[in-house]
Amino acid sequence: MTPDLDTQPYLADARVRLRPMVEADFGALFAVARDREIWTIHPAHDRWQEPVFRRFFADGLASGGALVIEDAVSGAIVGSSRFDPARAAPGETEIGWTFLARSHWGGAVNRSVKRLMIGHALATVERVIFLVGEGNARSRRAMEKIGAVLTDRVHDVPLHGGVARHVIYAVDRDRFAAGPLSG
Repeated sequence: MTPDLDTQPYLADARVRLRPMVEADFGALFAVARDREIWTIHPAHDRWQEPVFRRFFADGLASGGALVIEDAVSGAIVGSSRFDPARAAPGETEIGWTFLARSHWGGAVNRSVKRLMIGHALATVERVIFLVGEGNARSRRAMEKIGAVLTDRVHDVPLHGGVARHVIYAVDRDRFAAGPLSG
């Protein structure tokens, strides 16, 4: 783990609440994740299937950094995200594995989640990275909307008997302070 980074914080704003994921969240999260449309352009396009999602969920719990995303008004679980320094360089942490119910697509909720998580992380680390499937245009646009910059780094992930190339975006303290999430 990255020294001193609390990877299980409670974070909130007017749109979302983020809290540590627990085993009891499986049913509510799977109810969101079983929507095939969420995963159509994602490298793990079969994550809507219960056995695949169960592994994803277990990996999130084991990581010690998985957070549940709740709608701040209704209290409903609408997705998850997580902190994970395993693939990050010194002074960095990764934010990823984020998925949202389609009812919460469109930018405002993702923007809140990323603003809260990046702001929290940058109090401890110098840079936050995001691994995005090379062909995942929706997620790549989302990275650009929050002010993340495409780096020259890539990471290949074994997936579906092949390799899924991921590009790496980054946000450092200065970019965050001056970027679209600063307000």
